Amino acid sequence: MKKRTTIYDIAKALEITPSTVSRALNNHSYISEPTKKIIKEKALELNYKLNTHAQNLRTGGSKIVGVIVPKINITFFSNVIAGIEEIANQHQYNIIICQSNDNFEKEVACVNTLINQNVACIFISLSANTKANEHLKDVLQHQIQLIQFDRVDNKIKTNKVLNNDDEIMLDAVEHLLHKGYKKIVHLAGPQNISIYKSRKEGFEKALQHHHLLDKDVVIEDCYAKEMATNNITNLLSGNNKPDAIIAAADFMTLTILDVAKKLYIKIPDDLGVIGYSNEPYTKLTTPTISTIDQFSFEMGQTVANMFFQDLKNNVQTNIPKSIIINPKLIVRASTSKNQ
Repeated sequence: MKKRTTIYDIAKALEITPSTVSRALNNHSYISEPTKKIIKEKALELNYKLNTHAQNLRTGGSKIVGVIVPKINITFFSNVIAGIEEIANQHQYNIIICQSNDNFEKEVACVNTLINQNVACIFISLSANTKANEHLKDVLQHQIQLIQFDRVDNKIKTNKVLNNDDEIMLDAVEHLLHKGYKKIVHLAGPQNISIYKSRKEGFEKALQHHHLLDKDVVIEDCYAKEMATNNITNLLSGNNKPDAIIAAADFMTLTILDVAKKLYIKIPDDLGVIGYSNEPYTKLTTPTISTIDQFSFEMGQTVANMFFQDLKNNVQTNIPKSIIINPKLIVRASTSKNQ
């Protein structure tokens, strides 16, 4: 494999010192403009590329940030990445994107890779299987800023960007009550994941606000498709079945629609359905699915702006900040029954 061109190769070709080449390529004022021009032309001729990793190690700084998400092919996370990248590009920073694939060991490997790249900041949304946080502490010990979003570990004191689940769950419950639904159930996600715990708690607070909370309003184990199918089938086949469901994630609503069709349950007349995330397919199903928009692109922008604002203000503090984004209920056909 062809050896990568270094400043030593350029120096040898021009019979000058490597330090002169380095200063010229970095536009140092000590080097005259004609000399810079000659050195840069030779660098171009030899196909020289700046080794930013080596430069970062020498200077102790970096114009690269890292992003770790559970799954890149989920629209929510791809939109967050797009929001981060837009702000990073405005500040002439590049991003390295890593996917944990909801696997804890892979998440740890992603963190280690970004630490080794000496990135300036790591933005992370935790995997579904993350139950330890030593790798997150390691980021901070390396003096790399860590900002958590969406799925977070509250035991790690870092800046965070979150959704207001209490308010949006109250909006969702009140919408269903206004449409005439009376028995509302929540399909919960794994409670070790912060967002699903928060959504469940927000739902329970909303029912409690309307004096409707009882022991049968939350259905656990609806994350994996097979388990969700069994639990939703049992729920909708029972004598005490609900007439409305708020799911912790949009993908759960696809299982609801499938089971309801098999059981000849009409949506929205017999059953109202609300999802969470506003994935694109929620506008394509029959019926279309009411859902909760998390403003994912704006979340990405907010996450990145937290870092660049601290960088601009030279903030070096252990006091964490949390920014709360207010989601919005998107009403579609799955809750638009005729009363």
